[in-house]
Amino acid sequence: MNIEDFKKKKLPDAPGVYYFLGKGGKILYIGRATSIKERVRSYFSKDLVYNRGPQISKMVTDATGIKFIETDSVLEAVILEAREIKKYQPPANTDEKDDKSFNYVVITKEAYPRVLLVRGRELPEKFPPKTRKYVIGPFPQGGVLKEAMKLVRKIFPYRDTCIPAEEIEKMGKTPRSCFNAGLGLCPSTCSGAMGRKEYGKQIKDLILFFEGKKRYLLTSLNKEMKTLAKQKRFEEAGQAKKRLFALSHIQDIALIKDTPRRNSDKGNFRIEAYDIAHMAGSEMVGVMTVVEDGKVEKGEYRKFKIRTVPGANDPAALREVLVRRFSHEEWPMPQLIVVDGNIIQRNAAERILAARGMSIPVVSVVKNDKHKPERLEGEKGFINLYKKSIVLANSEAHRFAIRYHRQSKRNNFLPT
Repeated sequence: MNIEDFKKKKLPDAPGVYYFLGKGGKILYIGRATSIKERVRSYFSKDLVYNRGPQISKMVTDATGIKFIETDSVLEAVILEAREIKKYQPPANTDEKDDKSFNYVVITKEAYPRVLLVRGRELPEKFPPKTRKYVIGPFPQGGVLKEAMKLVRKIFPYRDTCIPAEEIEKMGKTPRSCFNAGLGLCPSTCSGAMGRKEYGKQIKDLILFFEGKKRYLLTSLNKEMKTLAKQKRFEEAGQAKKRLFALSHIQDIALIKDTPRRNSDKGNFRIEAYDIAHMAGSEMVGVMTVVEDGKVEKGEYRKFKIRTVPGANDPAALREVLVRRFSHEEWPMPQLIVVDGNIIQRNAAERILAARGMSIPVVSVVKNDKHKPERLEGEKGFINLYKKSIVLANSEAHRFAIRYHRQSKRNNFLPT
């Protein structure tokens, strides 16, 4: 497909999920958007390879059509995207179906089910199939999922870590409401305010919402509200009305803000800095920090436990980190990369970028004996323009790497 093909499509300026189709209607890629029209338009920009990588660029070239499903809110688009990726496993969504670091929502199979966010790598061991009532995912963006679940929990308060009143009483203790119950985020099963039957219905409604059956839920809640009112159970009718309103008017401003961003869309200059930390090769870890327009973006920092490098080999560890980082096509792409070290580290980074067809400049920060920046090496134009941001990003990467390394060391020394 090309930009002329796109112009012929009548796509809505509304949230939803879009599908790139190949020959025979095969689904090549699935994504979500705040505005389907604007998001799909971005795939036909001249700098697509730079911003999204060669895999996505090839997918667009191979595509023969586009279809979409419009949703009432970004929240519903987030949930639908995860469900559709799991169902169809499109080839261009490699990360979403393969990366075990992605997140899932698990509803446990208990008398009072818990609703939890679980990493893919932890799912089989912590929650084998017989312990799960319902699972949805994978969700490639942990931050977006957390924001989504904050919204979901306001509509369907659920239990996560608190202990049900029945179990507390068996321990000879007095049931009390947990902290989340006070915020209206837990139905207070911990105090006994909500019993098994009522809570079970609430979990059933939550599953219906995850399955995309909001219309059915709205009809059911409306009917329930009227029945309760006729029975003069006004407090319960009020709760049903409140949930009905919340479902009909989902306020997902936070999700609109956190929709995947490309710097070419916003004009931000994004610098990503990388550092490796270890002790004589043991407990080797890597980190990524982000500075945009001179400001640190701590919400976008990332940690990497080194998996493939035995012994002390910083350039090899850096290569592993960059390969894993650039497999995440849903993350915003940087305009500049900063590495800690000299020509060896810079060359390692540049080789990884060249192998992926990317032309992102790399600057290395060379340190003195006291581990203070001595000089910056790389393209002089970028160094002159962004020197303060480069040093800031590098300093943050060093601090973050040391902290993560110490944390990893402590965790491994803890008795099992």
